[in-house]
Amino acid sequence: MNRKDKLLAMDFQADAMIVTHKKNQYYLTGFDFDDGYVLITREESYLITDFRYIEAAKAETNPEFTVVMMEDDPQELFHELVLKHRIRTIYYEDAHVSVMDKDALQCLLGDVTLIRSSSMIESLRIRKDSDEIDRIVTAQRIAEQAFDHILGFITPDKTELEIALELEFYMRSHGAKATSFDTIAVSGSASSRPHGVPRPVKLEKGFLTMDFGALYKGYCSDMTRTVCLGKPTDEMRRVYDTVLEAQLAALDAYAIGKTGEELDAVARKVIYDAGYEGCFGHGLGHGVGMDIHEAPRLKSGHVIPMDVGMVVTCEPGIYLEGKFGVRIEDMVVFTESGPKNITRSSKQLIVID
Repeated sequence: MNRKDKLLAMDFQADAMIVTHKKNQYYLTGFDFDDGYVLITREESYLITDFRYIEAAKAETNPEFTVVMMEDDPQELFHELVLKHRIRTIYYEDAHVSVMDKDALQCLLGDVTLIRSSSMIESLRIRKDSDEIDRIVTAQRIAEQAFDHILGFITPDKTELEIALELEFYMRSHGAKATSFDTIAVSGSASSRPHGVPRPVKLEKGFLTMDFGALYKGYCSDMTRTVCLGKPTDEMRRVYDTVLEAQLAALDAYAIGKTGEELDAVARKVIYDAGYEGCFGHGLGHGVGMDIHEAPRLKSGHVIPMDVGMVVTCEPGIYLEGKFGVRIEDMVVFTESGPKNITRSSKQLIVID
């Protein structure tokens, strides 16, 4: 069953659905474009775009969609489609539409009643199919190659910004369309900031945390590695070993049916028992797919059970304000035979003299 049919097989109570969110359009149609609409009806579905994309759309759009060119004023086209398919009610993507955009849709569709879709497409995207998983794995391999490369690039004369840019350039020049998110490369005292911004300053001695990922054919990867510039202190080794112990314990607990809250608690217990309560201020992980952060979440209060097709991270950390921080992050795919860690890069502490 294709993705459009899976959508229609849900509790689909409206006559149609209009899809305006770029990533959801790509998810359904297989065509990546910036301007237009996707209209889903029970009889026929459409990708509607303008002259700039029409040739590519005809060549690349999934065959279950009819490609239609939109003129300067699309109201007449939508009026015809509304009449043809007897559309009286239509889902719209309330999670991605502003009040102004909703008013524009209402104007476009006339007297049709707009109904919130409540993230129906996102609920499909939680469970990845084999093609999606293949793309995520490829994105992860590109990121791992970048990590191998950066270990030979790091010197005391480099800046945090140069490290981030080199990671990004390597990934872009080895198959990534873009980065999954803004690359993090923070050193020394700045490594205590979980989402610190790379600075145009030379690398500080101590920990260097790098959080980065590649975007490949619409899908993200996400990994974090912390290395040490110069000899680590006993305290630094203790923190690193505690984070690694927490991650390995959590990974060992990953299983179909476990909730994000349960898995987060496993890593959190290791960190708190080691005396670092209050130093692990974010959740254990999150879903990864077309978005770098998507459902399910692995943190307190999140009770979605892990299921086949989900791709999630495992990224515990300890952050000592003003001193240093450590995070180690892998990605896990839940398969029919159980969880599989798809991240291959070493997690032993790498010391760069």
